[in-house]
Amino acid sequence: MQQIKIFKGIENALSTLEADVNAWLAESGAEVLHIFGNIAPQSGPSVVKSDSRAHPDYPPSDVLLVVHYRKP
Repeated sequence: MQQIKIFKGIENALSTLEADVNAWLAESGAEVLHIFGNIAPQSGPSVVKSDSRAHPDYPPSDVLLVVHYRKP
């Protein structure tokens, strides 16, 4: 039976997202058919640092990863 598993993270914690996906793959024994994802920049107002020469900081983007798999 084919199914999907959705993972969500943020761009400044990609190693955590990667570890979560790899752990799930190892535990589930799923046969991966396809993996795809998307990164969506945040559109909130930027925060300006007190140093006027500094560039504004932007919040980290959301990362979505979808695993299309077959149950063992």
